[in-house]
Amino acid sequence: MTQVPTGLLLDFGNVISYSLFETHAATEKVLGLAAGSLTWLGPLAPTSDALWAAMQRDEISERDYWAQRALELGRACGEEGWDMMTVQERVRHQAPETMMRAPTRALVAAARRRGIKVGILSNELELFHGKTFLDQMEIMSDIEVLIDGSRSHILKPDPAAYAAAVAAMGMPAERLLFVDDQFRNIVGAQQAGLQTQYFDLRDPLGSIAAITARLRLPLALRD
Repeated sequence: MTQVPTGLLLDFGNVISYSLFETHAATEKVLGLAAGSLTWLGPLAPTSDALWAAMQRDEISERDYWAQRALELGRACGEEGWDMMTVQERVRHQAPETMMRAPTRALVAAARRRGIKVGILSNELELFHGKTFLDQMEIMSDIEVLIDGSRSHILKPDPAAYAAAVAAMGMPAERLLFVDDQFRNIVGAQQAGLQTQYFDLRDPLGSIAAITARLRLPLALRD
């Protein structure tokens, strides 16, 4: 019988924050691009995004995917050499809390009130956002453990990434619920003995509701 988790381990990008796929209209507005000019949709329409499909076939890494998208965004603005830090600074860092999913924020707060330990296991958190920006995020006050591949240089789905997270969370792997939007990372966590919940960007609120139910949290969700 599966145990009720006593720890919650979240990916950051797309799970805690909105994905860039969901916010094309806002990105276009901020960058002064024509409405509808951003057409890559990743998991929202995987068959229409050849670069995303290549990543899913392990022909390129997730970092490679976003490096290419950052270059494309820069060129659309008439500039060369953009990376994901540049994209985040230009698009999101002026209003950081607007990039956070309110239902995920409510979930984390409810989990902490119930005594559930909450951590983040990310591959590119500081690399994409920078430490100064992250220190401003309200949600970070409820995060007890942060494992970031930007610093450790160990990336999901490497078993060592999950082992480091389990050790830092200080509880058995089977008592941890790991949430991620990448199937390869979910598989890696399952192989490491963690409970898992896939975060489906096509139904974020449904994914958060599933997490809430598995943690037995009394939480009414609002989009």
